[in-house]
Amino acid sequence: MSTQDHFSLLGLPRVFKTDPQALESAWKKVALAVHPDRFATRSAVEKRVAMQWSSQANEAYRILKDPMSRARYLCELAGVDLQTETNTAMSADFLFRQMSWHEQLDEVLDRSGDPQARHAVRQALQAELTEAEHEIEKSVGEYLSQERYDLAAARVREWMFLNKLIAQCRAID
Repeated sequence: MSTQDHFSLLGLPRVFKTDPQALESAWKKVALAVHPDRFATRSAVEKRVAMQWSSQANEAYRILKDPMSRARYLCELAGVDLQTETNTAMSADFLFRQMSWHEQLDEVLDRSGDPQARHAVRQALQAELTEAEHEIEKSVGEYLSQERYDLAAARVREWMFLNKLIAQCRAID
């Protein structure tokens, strides 16, 4: 089994903007061709290879389906290490916005305040976070199309932080 990137495995161009229907169609085609059930009467080696290809196709689909994962993957393919564990540098503008978002989240979590006011703050925060996520996704796409992988990686790190904050906001009952 040769090693190839997820895009070539699925027969797709190596680009950030991927048509979701084309991605799903390409994955289904590959998944059907290498499905382990098709190799049920084959040798143990052929079954194992089919299982590996199937697993690889599923992993490719999982990564390419999610825009942030796809962006991370494209950066990694270009040789850019996102340094997610060690590099926490972010733009001053994003850090300022991050502080504001945390203050709003704290206000939502404060159970002593008016429930209607908390709900309104939560709704406004969710809208702001969604808008910020779209803004980041757009800029990441532009940087990737320009092959400015270091800038894309920096924005992806911000995107990862933003996703955590969005998850925290959604988890509030």
